[in-house]
Amino acid sequence: MPEGDTVFLAGKKLDRALAGRTLVRTDFRHPALATADLAGREVLGVRTVGKHLFTRFSGELSLHSHLKMDGSWEVYRPGGRWRHPAHHVRVVLAAEEVQAVGFRLHDLELLPTGEESRLVGHLGPDLLDPQWTDEHTGRAVAALTARPDRELGLALLDQRVMAGVGNLYKCEICFLLGVTPWVPVSEVDARKTVALARKLLLANAWRHEQSTTGDTTRGRRNWVYERSRQGCFRCGGRLRVGTQGHDVQRRPTWYCPRCQRGPAPAT
Repeated sequence: MPEGDTVFLAGKKLDRALAGRTLVRTDFRHPALATADLAGREVLGVRTVGKHLFTRFSGELSLHSHLKMDGSWEVYRPGGRWRHPAHHVRVVLAAEEVQAVGFRLHDLELLPTGEESRLVGHLGPDLLDPQWTDEHTGRAVAALTARPDRELGLALLDQRVMAGVGNLYKCEICFLLGVTPWVPVSEVDARKTVALARKLLLANAWRHEQSTTGDTTRGRRNWVYERSRQGCFRCGGRLRVGTQGHDVQRRPTWYCPRCQRGPAPAT
């Protein structure tokens, strides 16, 4: 599933392409929205909350979408060739000079703009919220420490704690804290953890190359995530990969046994 900064960047791309334009054609290829027609409505803007996208239209109407594992929004000129097969298209929003095409989108829903909180009100503070304050930090810290015995990696992936962290940042945050993802939350500084999560997402919010090391060169962007062949970016040692979570929440989890202390599953 994409990280919050990936969704944030997708939202900004859509906003630049569509905001202020009037739709001349829409095509919803989704059973629940097959008869929807937004032609004539102005696009007011695009809002992201964690991993959720809201495209807002005149008339107090919003389109909610979630990228899940494989969804994407792409922008084309009218008549431009799509990079993905037509049977992957779920929605087309077309204005005079541009069209936005949603491929393999999930959880599509049209709803009154005033009801957006119905879909995201359960989430923790959005780490990329431009209005972030100390109150947001306090809420995230309180949610993170509410279950002190919980594995840190699982708590970081819980969007009800703070919205935006995915598996990449989970692994990298734990590395930078010097602990394995299986340590209990009680063994880390919760305020430092929240600040680090926000710092990493903000650093990558406006670029496609996600880097937690500060180096955007290919093969040097992460400390441990997906570095099984290269080894730990800090010490060069061999990494281990365990699984964390259950059922659909199971994720491969990279860590360095030299640089990170704490429990880990048998590998």
